[in-house]
Amino acid sequence: MLSVIRKLSWFFRQEWRRYTVAVVLLVISGVLEIIPPMLVGRSIDTIHIGGMDWNVIVLTLTQLLTITAAAYIINFAWHYKLFGGAFVVERLMRSRLMRHFLRMRPSFYERNRTGDLMALATNDLQAVSQTAGFGILTFMDSTLWMMTLLVTMTVFVSWKLTLAAILPLPAMAILVSVYGKWIHKRFMAAQDAFGSMNDGVLETISGIRVIRAYVQERAAESRFAAVTKDVLDKNIAVVKIDALFEPTMKILTGASYLIGLGYGAYLVYHNELTIGGLVAFNVYLGMLIWPMFAIGELINIMQRGNASLDRVSGTLDWKPDVEEPEEEKQARVPDRPGAIEFRDVTFRYPSSSVDNLRDVSLVLQPGQTLGIAGRTGSGKTTLMKQLLREYPPAQGTVAISGAPIETIDMDLLKSWYGYVPQEQFLFSRTVRANILFGTRRGESTEEELQNAIAASALAGDMAFLPKGLETTVGERGVSLSGGQKQRVSIARALIADPDILMLDDALSAVDARTEAEIVNNIRTTRAGKTTLIATHRLSAIQEADWIVVLDDGAIAEQGTHEQLMERGGWYKEQYERQQVDAKRSEGGDA
Repeated sequence: MLSVIRKLSWFFRQEWRRYTVAVVLLVISGVLEIIPPMLVGRSIDTIHIGGMDWNVIVLTLTQLLTITAAAYIINFAWHYKLFGGAFVVERLMRSRLMRHFLRMRPSFYERNRTGDLMALATNDLQAVSQTAGFGILTFMDSTLWMMTLLVTMTVFVSWKLTLAAILPLPAMAILVSVYGKWIHKRFMAAQDAFGSMNDGVLETISGIRVIRAYVQERAAESRFAAVTKDVLDKNIAVVKIDALFEPTMKILTGASYLIGLGYGAYLVYHNELTIGGLVAFNVYLGMLIWPMFAIGELINIMQRGNASLDRVSGTLDWKPDVEEPEEEKQARVPDRPGAIEFRDVTFRYPSSSVDNLRDVSLVLQPGQTLGIAGRTGSGKTTLMKQLLREYPPAQGTVAISGAPIETIDMDLLKSWYGYVPQEQFLFSRTVRANILFGTRRGESTEEELQNAIAASALAGDMAFLPKGLETTVGERGVSLSGGQKQRVSIARALIADPDILMLDDALSAVDARTEAEIVNNIRTTRAGKTTLIATHRLSAIQEADWIVVLDDGAIAEQGTHEQLMERGGWYKEQYERQQVDAKRSEGGDA
C-alpha cells in the first residue's frame, strides 16, 4: 500500500485539495452513518422500559431523515471528488505516456512491442486509475472507517463484546497479505500476455493481405487461439486468487457474527448489556462487514495498481537515446542551413555487431543535390538517418553550417527537413489532410497545395480517386497504390518547402516516365535548396551535383555522373544495365 502511495505521491501532492475534501467528507459521512444504529438502539430500550410516546417518535424520525438527507449530499460530493481524481490521474499519465512515446527514438520501438505499449496505455492505466479512486476508498474504509466503528462499539456498546468479535481479524490480515503477493505476481504475467495478444492482433490486421496471399488464414487462427488461450490461462490464474478473497471474508465475518450474537446474548442475560445495545452492536457488526471486505479489495486493487505502475514507470524511466542539447550548449546557427558536412563518420546501430557506416566524408553545399546509390544494404538509408538524429551520435562529425548537429536545437533542426522514407505511412484521413500534415501548422493556401500536387506528379490521379482530394485513403493508405502513396508522401514533404529535402528510395514504385517528371519538377521548384536522393534507379540522380556510391557502409565511388561513367566501376555497369532494361521495357510496351 505504502509503495503505491509513494509512487503516486506526485499526483496526490498536485491534487491535494481534491483528496483533502474527499477524505474529510468521507469522515463526516462515516460519523453520520454511525448515529442511526445508536438512535435505533436507544429507541428499543425506550420501548422496553415503556417510555416511548409520540413526541419521541417524531423526534427520532426527524433526526433519521435529516441524517439521511445530509449523508446523501455528502456521499455525492466525496464520490465526485474521489472518482473524479481517478479519471484525472488516468488522463495525466496517458498524456505523459504519449509525450514519452513521441520523444522516443527508433531503438525504443525496436526493443518494445507495439502490443505491450498499447496495453500500457489502456489496461495498465485503468488499473492505476482504480488505485487512485476505488483504492483510496477501500483504504479509508478498511482503516479509518473500521477504526471509527470499533471505537464506537467499544465506547458506546461493550468493550468486552467488541474484543471478542474482532478475534478473527488477525487471521484475515495474514491471509490477505499472502493473497496480495500472489495477485501481484500473476497480474504482471497476465498483463504481459495481454500485450503479446495486442501485438499479434496488430500484426495480423496489418499483414492481412500477405496472410491471404499465402493462404495462411488457418495458421493465423491457430496462432491467435494459442495466444488467447495463454491470456485466458493467466487471467484465470488471477481470478483464482481473486476468488479466494470473498469466501475468506465471509467465513471470518460469519465467525465475528457468531461470536457477537452468542457472547452478546450472554451479556444481556447477565444484565451487562441492554437489548437495544445488542441490536445496535449487531447493526454495527453488519456495517463492519464492508470494511473487512475492503481489506481484501484494498490489497487486490493496490497489488494490481502496483504491478501496472511498475510497468508504466519502467517505460517512462526509459531515457531517449538522443537528448536535446542543453540551452547553454546549443550552437548559434543561422535560421537557414548552410553546408552539410560528414567528417570521418563511422556508425553502428545499437543492435548491430558491425559498423553500418565506415569513414564517410563528404561536403554538400547549400542548394546542391546529392545522389546516393549502392546495393541493397549498402548504407544509403543509414547515411540519411545521421541527419535525422534518430540514433546516438556516430564517431566523427556530422555538421550543418559548421555546427555539429548534436549541438543544434532539435526543433530548429527538424524544421529544416522534409523527409520521405522508404516505407511511406499515410494516416486514415483524406488525401488533402495527409498532404497538409507536412505543413508546420496543418494549414496551407490552395495554391501551395496544388503546386505540391503538381510537383509530385499526383495531379493526374485526382480524376481516378472517388472524391479527389477528399478521398479517405484508409488505414496506412490501403486504398491507394504504391506509387500513389509515394507521391502523396512526396507532396507532403514538398508543401512545407523545406530547406533540406531527403528522398529515401521514394520513387521505387513509380514508372520511369513519372520518376523523370518528379525529378525535373523537384529540380525546378527547389532551385537553390538542398536535396538528398537515395535510390536504386540511377536515372533519378544522374543530374545531381554530386553522387556517392556506397558499398558495405563505405564510399566506394564518388563524383558527378560523367566522372563516374568515365571511371568504369559499379555505377557505370549498373547505369548501363538499367538503360538496357528501360529500352527493352519500352520496346515491349510498343
